[in-house]
Amino acid sequence: MSEICTVCGLPKELCVCETIAKESQQITVKIEFKKYRKKYTVIGGIDQKQIDLKTVAKKLKNKFACGGSVKENKIELQGDHRKNIQSFLAELGFAKETIHIV
Repeated sequence: MSEICTVCGLPKELCVCETIAKESQQITVKIEFKKYRKKYTVIGGIDQKQIDLKTVAKKLKNKFACGGSVKENKIELQGDHRKNIQSFLAELGFAKETIHIV
């Protein structure tokens, strides 16, 4: 017997809660300088309750071949990835119109 989603009531295999949540996020992408003037791409605005930030961070780190972490509901990636981040987040299911690069 499969598990039932508590939000939509569908079986976990058919659950669409995360895809709906991805389309409604207001994502901001910006650059921060840390120790020794190292650049970090910081992705904020993703609701941690609806979307698993650790799996999104893992996919981003694999795609861009960089280190990173999840801190204070934000994903931090080492390096400047602003020019490619919007298209890859769109591939993951986020709406392109809701991704704002600062």
